[in-house]
Amino acid sequence: MNCRNISEQLPDVALATTPTPPEVEAHLAECRECASTLQALRSTMNLLDEWTAPEPSPFWDVRMHARLREEQQKASAGWLQWFRRPALSVAAAFSLVIGIGLYQAGRFMRDSEIPPAQPIAFHINAPTGTAVADLQYLDNHSDMLQNFDALDALDGDDDDTGN
Repeated sequence: MNCRNISEQLPDVALATTPTPPEVEAHLAECRECASTLQALRSTMNLLDEWTAPEPSPFWDVRMHARLREEQQKASAGWLQWFRRPALSVAAAFSLVIGIGLYQAGRFMRDSEIPPAQPIAFHINAPTGTAVADLQYLDNHSDMLQNFDALDALDGDDDDTGN
């Protein structure tokens, strides 16, 4: 085995949680660098086993509780303070998603509207005096013919005289 593979197994060997494989023992007997790394690892672990955490100051708890009270009594940190509350933040996110969805749906509906069908105009070169030519003439000049009061006079009913 090479030193790289052995270095990955050295913490387990130093802890002695599992039996050391024979190829690791053989490599450690040959390689002074890996053996010194294992020895340094074991001494560090022994020092950590002996170390005890120092006791906190007797006034630490008192100061910590006073600091907590101060922080709780402070005014809110700004307009985003309400966002830290889970229910409000979920409601705001839900409203934002619904709003964006409705906006996009409105755009989709507006873009997908089918414009009203335009009448298809056919122009046939019909000889004058035929029914097709007369219909084309009436269609092309319908605005003028609808506002032509002289046609009403030709009808024979004179609405202005009251007869």
